[in-house]
Amino acid sequence: MKDVIIYTVDYCPFCKKAEMLLKNKNIPFKRIDISNNENEYREKLGKYYDIKGRVTVPQIIIGGKRIGGFDVLEKLDNSGQLETLLDD
Repeated sequence: MKDVIIYTVDYCPFCKKAEMLLKNKNIPFKRIDISNNENEYREKLGKYYDIKGRVTVPQIIIGGKRIGGFDVLEKLDNSGQLETLLDD
């Protein structure tokens, strides 16, 4: 299974939804809370993943590739593509 990383802030309801979706599917993930240095991390994420415009959270990374936020994660899950994406 590919590594899953979620960049979050502590007040974000979509971050919590993404975490719950992964927990309910028993998908292990690493949570990186950027709340303490939010602006700095958002800028770094934007540069590293070449994100145009404002960097939102959660930012979900699967196997080193940024897939986006909760809405994309939910669509991947509903379509059955999430498991395929997670396979090594």
